Amino acid sequence: MTIHDDLPPFLLGFPGPLRDRLVAAVLSGAKTTTTGLLAGYEAENEPLPRAGDRMALIDSAERAVAVVEVLDVRVLRLAEVDLRHAVDEGEGDTSVAEWRASHEEFWHSAALREALGDPDFTVDEDTMVVAERFRVVERPGSPTRTRAGRSNLPGD
Repeated sequence: MTIHDDLPPFLLGFPGPLRDRLVAAVLSGAKTTTTGLLAGYEAENEPLPRAGDRMALIDSAERAVAVVEVLDVRVLRLAEVDLRHAVDEGEGDTSVAEWRASHEEFWHSAALREALGDPDFTVDEDTMVVAERFRVVERPGSPTRTRAGRSNLPGD
């Protein structure tokens, strides 16, 4: 399998234990959604993802470990994130309140505030977030599928 060098990176959290857990959850199939701050896209001058976009999932060692395809993107108020999205983030949350508490801890961290260039950044009900749904479409060592649905394995 080839993880395509020309794909933009799909980054979850900052390198370290959090990213390691999130990447593992994606690779296990437990994590199929993620939520970012609209302010983060604006600070980085990055375009929002769109359904159909493919990106290289990057681990803490800066290696591309899979290709993900964006299935759906919604820009909404933080207060509008629903239980299905929160649970599908694959982090073990069983309520929106649990999900929000863990996300607020990250969003209020010194590292994220530094990345945003705002040492006092705080989220509230009206903070705009980018809610993505995605799927893994390619992984090292797994057969790829052709348009006809056949794998690239000999004899298939």
